[in-house]
Amino acid sequence: MSSTERPGLTHLWLVRHGESAGNVARDAAEAAGAETIDIAQAREMDVPLSPLGEQQARALARWFANQPERPSLIVASPYLRARRTAEIVADTHGATLRIDERLREKEMGSLDRLTRAGVLARFPREAELRARLGKFYYRPPGGESWCDVLFRVRAVLDHLRIVRPDERILLVAHQVVVMCARVAIEHLDEQQILAIDRSADIVNCGITSYVANARGDLELTAYNIAAPLEDAATHVTAEPPRGGAPS
Repeated sequence: MSSTERPGLTHLWLVRHGESAGNVARDAAEAAGAETIDIAQAREMDVPLSPLGEQQARALARWFANQPERPSLIVASPYLRARRTAEIVADTHGATLRIDERLREKEMGSLDRLTRAGVLARFPREAELRARLGKFYYRPPGGESWCDVLFRVRAVLDHLRIVRPDERILLVAHQVVVMCARVAIEHLDEQQILAIDRSADIVNCGITSYVANARGDLELTAYNIAAPLEDAATHVTAEPPRGGAPS
């Protein structure tokens, strides 16, 4: 089989879920200088979209309705905020929805639900270690590094190339998953992805998109654009990707 005949994805979109109740609680905790983030749900995977997040997901669905190409398959993280975002888009366009646990949020382990102030106060040695290693390689106790997330994101992409060739696929997940997908698809190194990370925060329901070229390789056509929300006059929200303890 020649390189122009090999199966592969034709279109790929990466989307971070709409604003969640956890995002709202985190912002309030950081603004108050609190050490912990007060979230009603006992489990991270059960944190829902905020009312604004629901609006953002609907704006995303309407945006796809006006595009020449739209997803035929949506693959989402099992976390409620990502799954609900994906459901709204899938219900609007009749796309097939599949859940893949490999797209879950980066696990924070012992640092879960701590603000920057909380990490510095309760885990000063971890803050020091993270500053020395950098966010790409640092793994919190019981948690994951970006590299750990990258391993599972690579597995998802390889799986889709094999079992879903010629599909138009939307992945709905989390900020670090989007960043790690860029590493996997574009063969970026640590310094390149961290430079991209510093350039802009990840937008809730923003679009990162790829289209296959003549060789069958995915080429980046847009990164972290807020067009779906801006077109619908919906408030744009964002946050820096998770990196563990603050530098």
